[in-house]
Amino acid sequence: MLFLYNLIIIFTSQLVKLLALFSPKIKLFVDGRKNVYTILQNKINPNDKTIWFHAASLGEYEQGLPVIEKIKSQYPNHKIVVTFFSPSGYEVRKNNSAADATVYLPLDTKSNAQKFIKTINPELVFFIKYEFWPNYLNELKKSKIKTYLISGIFRENQAFFKWYGGFYRNALKKFDYFFVQNESSKNLIQSIGFNNVKISGDTRFDRVVSILERDNSLDFIEQFKRDSSNIGMTTIVIGSSWPKDENLLVNFINNSSEDIKFIIAPHNIKSEQIQELKNSITKKTILFSDVETRLIASNETNNKTQLIASNETNNKTRLIASLQEKNVFIIDTIGILTKIYSYADIAYVGGGFGNPGVHNILEPATFGIPIVIGPNYSHFAEAIALVHQEGCISISNQNELNEAFDNLISNEDIRQEKGHICSTFVQMNKGATAIILKHICNNSQ
Repeated sequence: MLFLYNLIIIFTSQLVKLLALFSPKIKLFVDGRKNVYTILQNKINPNDKTIWFHAASLGEYEQGLPVIEKIKSQYPNHKIVVTFFSPSGYEVRKNNSAADATVYLPLDTKSNAQKFIKTINPELVFFIKYEFWPNYLNELKKSKIKTYLISGIFRENQAFFKWYGGFYRNALKKFDYFFVQNESSKNLIQSIGFNNVKISGDTRFDRVVSILERDNSLDFIEQFKRDSSNIGMTTIVIGSSWPKDENLLVNFINNSSEDIKFIIAPHNIKSEQIQELKNSITKKTILFSDVETRLIASNETNNKTQLIASNETNNKTRLIASLQEKNVFIIDTIGILTKIYSYADIAYVGGGFGNPGVHNILEPATFGIPIVIGPNYSHFAEAIALVHQEGCISISNQNELNEAFDNLISNEDIRQEKGHICSTFVQMNKGATAIILKHICNNSQ
């Protein structure tokens, strides 16, 4: 079976090179892997002690970040290597400050696995949530390098639990320990003979709790929330929206009261799609890129000409007035959505009309905000729990969206009650990182 697997990987490596000619994303996938060892040679010396974390994509990286940060402080003499499989993770976090070196993971061939592991020579390895690469796991086991799965989650429909899953179950044997999110995952993996498992919970809760400790202020959002009389307005933040979400949301926005403000941070920020979204909205709308351009221009002018304070004040006043008169603010950039959630009275989290489903609802939840999502959330335990607890509302059509928003807008008590449910849920589920670190530190010798 391993022979067949290796053939498939080799075939795939050639196929993606061909597909890269037609797909910018796959081109990133291919081209990014050409520089792996150049980056590592510049960042990692042969005598360095290293610890390796692997994340499939951005979500897994964010999930593992609390553990990365704690391991980094616990092992200050080690360098941290982070790998990504997907361009959507690497391209966003390739310059992160948590790791000493961040690279794509070379494809899972035996030779790649041997070369990569020999190059970084890790003392500890952490795979985040999933990704079970047989050749890498085999080589780690042969080298007697302790390897852990953190925030793991298992489901009955996975190959590990099927009659034909022997090859995949064999890959699991290479892990020293499994830290899983819930009881069902623990029971499933124990059912196939693995008892080196502990329920730690989901490290994403630790990450979002830590968000509360940082500065989340954004002056331009603070000003946008206000009207021309400087009165704060009820604000709905729409995060990670897709066209299917936006079809319903735009209908609501266009028919909403003038005393409601909307901030939209679409999942896709390509200029043509942003412009299409803006054109579909009849309310007064501004783009973040326009605000950013004006801020940069103002700063450059001030630096070059040393404008007097009154001119600088006038520029700022005009920008504030422009923001306050708008009803909709489209965020056509990445990296600030979490901070924007801190200004929300109500949050809508997108993705729930697609597959696999809704995006991260824990970020708005940690700020104590009621959340509305689409119907597809069954793959996400936190969404299931918060819908059950009624901190989160799932909608399936325009009428349900309108009803959910109207109810939350008109009744502040309901907003506060549902928001409290969300924040309490996050606080009650933190602590996974401490469980993992305690085990690692007690068993690392």
